[in-house]
Amino acid sequence: MRQQNQLEPKRKGFNFLLLLPVLGGGAVVVLVLCAAVFAAYAIFFYEPGRPEEGAEPTPTVRIARFTEEGDATGDAAQNGPAEAPQTETGESPDTAAEGQTVDQPPAEAVAPVEPVINTAPVTMTSPDYGMQVFLFWSEEIADRDLQLVQDAGFRWVKQEFAWREIEGAGKGAFDWSRTDRIMDQIDAHGLKVIVRLGVQPEWAGGGYPEVGPPNNMQDFADFAAAVATRYQGRIDAYQVWNEPNLAREWGNRPPNAAEYTDMLRMTYEAIKAVDPFPIIISAGLAPTTRNDDVARPDLFYIQEMYDAGGQAYFDALGAHGPGYASPPETDPAEIASTPGLANPGDFKPENNVPEELRRVYGFRHVEDVREVMVRNGDTDKKIVLLEFGWTIDPRPESPYNWHAVTPEQQDQYFQRAYAYAKENWQPWIGIMSLIYVANPQWTMNDEQTYWSIVYPTYPEFTPAPAYFGLKQMPKD
Repeated sequence: MRQQNQLEPKRKGFNFLLLLPVLGGGAVVVLVLCAAVFAAYAIFFYEPGRPEEGAEPTPTVRIARFTEEGDATGDAAQNGPAEAPQTETGESPDTAAEGQTVDQPPAEAVAPVEPVINTAPVTMTSPDYGMQVFLFWSEEIADRDLQLVQDAGFRWVKQEFAWREIEGAGKGAFDWSRTDRIMDQIDAHGLKVIVRLGVQPEWAGGGYPEVGPPNNMQDFADFAAAVATRYQGRIDAYQVWNEPNLAREWGNRPPNAAEYTDMLRMTYEAIKAVDPFPIIISAGLAPTTRNDDVARPDLFYIQEMYDAGGQAYFDALGAHGPGYASPPETDPAEIASTPGLANPGDFKPENNVPEELRRVYGFRHVEDVREVMVRNGDTDKKIVLLEFGWTIDPRPESPYNWHAVTPEQQDQYFQRAYAYAKENWQPWIGIMSLIYVANPQWTMNDEQTYWSIVYPTYPEFTPAPAYFGLKQMPKD
């Protein structure tokens, strides 16, 4: 860890009284007279300057940087070109970033408001602006983070409603305490919400404690219906599961698009029977070049969903769009053919990765996803970008380090991604939900932290440069 410079001790002022013993008597008289004149001036004539009414000190902000060891400092880490975000695990915090921090008093709870109830289908602008947040465990931090989203001019948050945390005690045994509080807070901040449904409880099976579909799909549909009933008219959009094209998100079984489509159908019908207005979004899929029992490429998986009749059971198609090592405008064809822009292992002959699959390593891979929709005649729906971003992960041993960018690049790439989508992807792009306002349980040992635009150092406020860049970015 880089050592911080210690504050130098204050220099002592010179004491003129020390001269009195060496001055003559006349000099002493002169000094006394001068002192008297100065005192009179101070009393009768001197008027100190006054600050303007309402002026407050300007806080000093030092943006967080990271060394190669992953410690935050006040200096910019110089990272070379550096895999996409994986699962959202959380550990109890035991370390905190050092460097740019702004002491913050505990967030005051926002007064409850009467929720706005949707009485018509929910709509999105093209593009629309969202951030993924983690509001589940702390009311105080949730209010702070929602205020940050609101202050930045973003309109949507994405929040997971983990099934095992809500109906974990048994079928029909619901604990709504945290989700009630979360929904009240979101409403109080005037934001819209995508609720991500998934993560089965032990009683539902599915390979628990790993994440996987329940043994009986109807149990998940019943859970979704219970959520929709509890928050009828208040949840604006639902994401059904996450990354089912990975075995680790599908009970450690081979990914199966037909099985997921069955889950999607049952969940869609269960929610719409209760609340017809929210947007139902299919799961965001992981960009991957593997095509085996461990992972299935997203374009293949989406086509298999269409083949299984999935088109009727989502209102918007979910996608993930990490930028990896490239600026957002970079042509996927260039990325696919350039070592250093795609995963280095994908260029090894023994891995036999086709060039067309290496197109996933860029933001504009979303255009390839759109082409699948067009080929299937599904052109009236939007794509919702459920996750996208760039990591600044500086740790040499991290598998994400090969596509790390600098904090300043992360800032510019986020802004340019929204600008590119606005210019090139209208009208088919919907919400673009960036990652992350960090989970407060993460530490500097968690790779997710380095994708974040606000770091997990509460009660200190430690933003990345990207937070301020996104805050000033036009959003009309």
